[in-house]
Amino acid sequence: MRFASLGSGSQGNSLIVDGGDTKLLLDCGFSTRLVLEKLARLEISVEDITAILVTHEHSDHVAGVFRLASRYAIPVYLSHGTHAAAPRGRQPSPECRLIDSHTSFSIDGLEVYPYPVPHDAREPVQYVFSDGKHRLGVLTDSGSITPHVIDVLRCCDALVLECNHDSALLSASDYPMMLKRRIAGSFGHLENAQAASLLQRIETRQLQHIVAAHLSEKNNRPELAARALASALNCAEDWIGVASQDDGLDWRQLL
Repeated sequence: MRFASLGSGSQGNSLIVDGGDTKLLLDCGFSTRLVLEKLARLEISVEDITAILVTHEHSDHVAGVFRLASRYAIPVYLSHGTHAAAPRGRQPSPECRLIDSHTSFSIDGLEVYPYPVPHDAREPVQYVFSDGKHRLGVLTDSGSITPHVIDVLRCCDALVLECNHDSALLSASDYPMMLKRRIAGSFGHLENAQAASLLQRIETRQLQHIVAAHLSEKNNRPELAARALASALNCAEDWIGVASQDDGLDWRQLL
């Protein structure tokens, strides 16, 4: 199993998980044209995508989902709440498969474990993926770390972990106070130190990869995110991957 980011940040998010014959797209906050370009950079054809999974209805995660899925007849998996809240525009509705946020399911060769997270959306979920040998955990768009989140991510071989903001940078930013409170609140986004604290509460000896994701362009810096996670793991900062808004992150292989 391997994974890569097409792009990560407030302007759009998408992650691809490749289990060989099964290739899953997690979220799609980009236009169809951009997705095709980003997939081509990873040497993947859109016709190879088995399914699209959605975390929640915010535009940076769902803006391109339904158009892409309709155009290429790709099934979409999402929670009942997300299905009800997600804007679809005028494009034809693709095949949507509703999931329970506590129930795992299989998509061809990959097992998918959804789990609920605290975020200001209708029924947000995040996911763990497994090919039977390795587990890839994804956690973004969560305002706080719950006991259930810790339990779900306890034994992963790779993690994509939100490091949205640095608290000092957010506090000093020119954002309106209401927006600052939303971002830093318990239903907002994870701060670097919060992400690092998660790593201190789970087993990390088996980690092959960790990737900082969903960084704010104004209220964080890649080096600050990498420093926080590296400190928690007692590893070199350059071992920490950082998914960028424009370029995402190249393939990471699980061995």
